[in-house]
Amino acid sequence: MMKLRSAAGALAITLLCSGCWKVGPDYEKAPVPLSDHWRFQEKDAEDTANLSWWELFNDPMLTRLIESGIRSNLDMQIATANVETYMGKYGTARGRLFPIVYGDGNYHWGRKSDSELGLTKVLFPDYPNEERSARLESFLWWELDVWGMLRRIKEASYAEYEANVAAQKATILFVVSEIARNYVKLRTYDKELDITKGIIGTLEDQLRIAKARLDIGHTSMLEYQQVESEYHRRLALIPKVESEIAVTEHAIKLLLGQMPSTVIRGKTLDELTMPPVPKGLPSDLLERRPDIIEAEQQLIAATAGIGVARGEYFPRVTIFSDVGSVASDMETFATPGANFYGITQRVFGPIINFGRIAGKVQTAEATERAAFASYQKTILAAYKQFEDALIVRRKTGEERAEQSKRVDAVAEYYRLASLRYDEGYTDFITVLDSLRQLYDARYDLAAVQGLQMQASIDLYLAMGGGWLESTLQSGYIVKPKDAQILP
Repeated sequence: MMKLRSAAGALAITLLCSGCWKVGPDYEKAPVPLSDHWRFQEKDAEDTANLSWWELFNDPMLTRLIESGIRSNLDMQIATANVETYMGKYGTARGRLFPIVYGDGNYHWGRKSDSELGLTKVLFPDYPNEERSARLESFLWWELDVWGMLRRIKEASYAEYEANVAAQKATILFVVSEIARNYVKLRTYDKELDITKGIIGTLEDQLRIAKARLDIGHTSMLEYQQVESEYHRRLALIPKVESEIAVTEHAIKLLLGQMPSTVIRGKTLDELTMPPVPKGLPSDLLERRPDIIEAEQQLIAATAGIGVARGEYFPRVTIFSDVGSVASDMETFATPGANFYGITQRVFGPIINFGRIAGKVQTAEATERAAFASYQKTILAAYKQFEDALIVRRKTGEERAEQSKRVDAVAEYYRLASLRYDEGYTDFITVLDSLRQLYDARYDLAAVQGLQMQASIDLYLAMGGGWLESTLQSGYIVKPKDAQILP
């Protein structure tokens, strides 16, 4: 009885000490470079970062494509599976803090021959040849987390889980932005194709007129060849644009998790509404950007990893206990005399390991430093991405305004050149030059329209936003199962 009390007392002291502290450094919020304003501040910015910003384009077809992509994108399915994988790993790490209980039971029946019993059978002829035995036993094994190493493992596992949740949000952000970007690109190519076909139609009319004038001797072969050359030059652009359209459609279908095929369009490029610049401060990116959150969680995991590595220097304390019953027949199986129990406390740890643990600690500390540098780099890259998108959107807006004026000016140039040619005051090369310039101006305007809209998309990609959380809860994405305590 005294031994049992001593063992219980030692166990109680060990349990009280367990959980008092954790080996290794605790994570502290890392100092990061911050600014209170953007370099290219936008005065007319609106508070739209937390909205489903793609709806600001006012194109229901684009909205349907994005909703389909969130549901069916294969990268999304991979990211969701990764979240559940790390939830399972967290459950495994958490489970190490609790004891493991095993059960074992067996029943034996056998018959021995007289020759096996030998002299026993000779002396006791009625000695039974049959033998029976039953055993039921349970084992408990528990590693006590005296030094906090197991809690550091749990802490690192949970941080890795949170990092994968952030990676899942980053995947949502990427998928939505890529679908929107490719859709705008597709509508830009569609407009460029329409412009090209329009100029080809005009050149066909000019070519027919030049041929008729050549046949009656009112013009030279030189003029006819000039029109024909320009006609085939523009006609050769059609396959290039059609190829770009097909490739962009295939990119959208891949994002939707579908086979390559035609993409149904909604509004034209000119009908799409330009989204406003989202309002926000540089510090907002720390909360809105999933890649920054992911990098910080990886830093938390790496910090906890130092404690895991240092914990191997300390001895491990385990408890082993078994309780059961064993008897040679079922009548005596449940009697007190058939019961047995025991408890063992074991302490074991490294004495000489020739630098193995030191190497693990060195690796963990270097990993933490690399994670901190990666965290800082991610923040700086996020600032750069938003600043880049801000300046590109502003400058493409300025370029678009000038290109619009250029289109108006060249359209008037073409009208006057055609009029003067019809009246015999200028040659046809002037008309052809005005037509070339008109086509180029319209083509360049369409391109810069698309670039400005893509810059707007890049702004929302760079800002992140609260809409990511609502998208996760929308039902479009399968929610991973929580870590289980019991099977």
